[in-house]
Amino acid sequence: MLKSELFYLKKYNSINQLKKEIKEYILYYNNDRIKSNLNKMSPIQYRAHYYQN
Repeated sequence: MLKSELFYLKKYNSINQLKKEIKEYILYYNNDRIKSNLNKMSPIQYRAHYYQN
C-alpha cells in the first residue's frame, strides 16, 4: 500500500523528505484511514473498541 499510494506517485528531492512523508503516511494509515470492513473505523479506533468490549 505504501508504495502504490505514496512512493510511486511522487518524486522526492531527498531521503529526508521521503522519510518525513513515510512517517506521515504511517500515522494517517493507522489513525485516520477509515475502513469499511472495520465497521467504518480506523485501525486504532477499531482495536480500542474491540478491547473495551
